[in-house]
Amino acid sequence: MTGWHAPDDLVTRYADDALPEPDAWSLEKHLEECGSCATRVSQAVRETAAGAVLADVRTAVLAAAPARRVSNARLWSPRVFLPSSRPRLARVLWAAGPAVRGPWPAAVLLVALGAVALAHAGGFDGTRPLLLAVAPVVPLAGVALSYGAHADPLHEIVTATPSGGLRLVLTRTAAVLAVSLPLLTLAGLLLPASGAPGVAAWLLPGLALTSASLALGSYVGCRTATAVIAGGWLCAVPARALAGHGGHPTARLAEQLSRCLDGAPAQGAWAAAATLCVALLVARRATFDHGVQR
Repeated sequence: MTGWHAPDDLVTRYADDALPEPDAWSLEKHLEECGSCATRVSQAVRETAAGAVLADVRTAVLAAAPARRVSNARLWSPRVFLPSSRPRLARVLWAAGPAVRGPWPAAVLLVALGAVALAHAGGFDGTRPLLLAVAPVVPLAGVALSYGAHADPLHEIVTATPSGGLRLVLTRTAAVLAVSLPLLTLAGLLLPASGAPGVAAWLLPGLALTSASLALGSYVGCRTATAVIAGGWLCAVPARALAGHGGHPTARLAEQLSRCLDGAPAQGAWAAAATLCVALLVARRATFDHGVQR
């Protein structure tokens, strides 16, 4: 909100803890980008009863700090600890989540390159069905590694901020999809068809499964939900096809994938499932605000 500053009465009510929670979160989000308003809010808080407590905490922190301390002016600068003081790329990488910053993108790239190498260097004609069978659950692993106390040591703190909750979940999910969708689709384009559906046929199912894992995660946690959704897909499609009889296993897998992914009815069903899961996720958004995900 360029050019906008918090009115005095809003600052006063915030300092007195009299603002409704949504209004307080909105103001806190504005303070991340506005140094002048942050200074005014800081001054208003110091003038309340909490100000004396904060001063005592500050004194104790300074007393326990190493000999080489930052100056008082810098310690009290309202913009020192704000995300906007960091390079923009660093802020984006932090919001994108541990999975995108860690080894997960390299693992996805390895899967894509391995599929291409298996098809062209190894002469294996059934690589595309195998890739299409695994591709819908690959983003689930990235989401599971991106959100929750197991993935982020600052999870509880981040969840309590205005940028936390469902907004952070969706940001990290979008980052995971931005990595996995292009890489796996491009790899599919380089593979022989082998009777499998088109390379883009897995996109809607992948989005539906990801949405389902987030919606279920609002009840049981992201890791458990990911394991349930991914396990259900793997048992219902590739495991069922490979355990069947008659014909080559990859041919059976390609036939099973065609039934699940090919055609307007199948894609329409996946789109409807994704829509319902997103609607449930929005209805359950408050659970992410309270940081119940594990």
